[in-house]
Amino acid sequence: MNLKSLLTRTVSGIIYVAIIVGCVLWGSFPLSFMAAAFAALAIVEFEKITHELSKATIPTLLLDIAGGICLAFGWLLYPLILWIFVLLCRMTMELYIKSPTPLANLAKSLMTQLYIALPLGLMAAMGQWWGTHIILAVFCMIWINDTGAFLTGSLLGKHRLFERISPKKSWEGFFGGLIFNIGAGIASNFLWADFFNFYGIAQWIILGCVVTVFATWGDLVESLIKRTLHIKDSGNLIPGHGGILDRIDSLLFVMPAVLVYICLTKLI
Repeated sequence: MNLKSLLTRTVSGIIYVAIIVGCVLWGSFPLSFMAAAFAALAIVEFEKITHELSKATIPTLLLDIAGGICLAFGWLLYPLILWIFVLLCRMTMELYIKSPTPLANLAKSLMTQLYIALPLGLMAAMGQWWGTHIILAVFCMIWINDTGAFLTGSLLGKHRLFERISPKKSWEGFFGGLIFNIGAGIASNFLWADFFNFYGIAQWIILGCVVTVFATWGDLVESLIKRTLHIKDSGNLIPGHGGILDRIDSLLFVMPAVLVYICLTKLI
């Protein structure tokens, strides 16, 4: 990577992180708008890489985007009801577009809602229910895991984690990210204590482990999709980083897992 490419990647990465941190700290509604924007952009990317977009597919794409935006605000009753209506419209539309592959079309549309929009909607809901600081903590853990995995894997990586899907990932990188996130969990116990009085140091450490495991799976699943489609990146929206789907692949698995974990810890 030359100096210009490194500079471009660094600047775009800083802007990306600044947007996320700004929206998260601003409040639950800005977080929902960010989730809606991420959902819309990621759905467009997914539709582009899975089949050619044309005038004929614009109405179905718009419905998929509308569904994703509704789910981003799904913690409110009316957007959730509207999402159900959009889903019915999308399935009904398949009767009229005369596609030779209606089941494949519906499967792709439903995947955009379940794989992309639903986790982003759950993220916005968690911000509303428990405050946006938990979302910021999870984002930080995802970034810390990525940094730890990259540094450890680059220096020590010898044993392939999932060579069939991602040849560069190593077990050393995975455990490096895990150790970094255990440290992040310990630090979070002190940094976020005022916001989460139901969390102790053990719960934070486990949360760091949950983020590492599901972030790795999320990354691998997106790698599986790209390898199946014979592409390197989902898009080029973020210079030096690929598309938005490349940036949120871990998030799409982490947020539902974190939601389940928080619910369990509040019940126990």
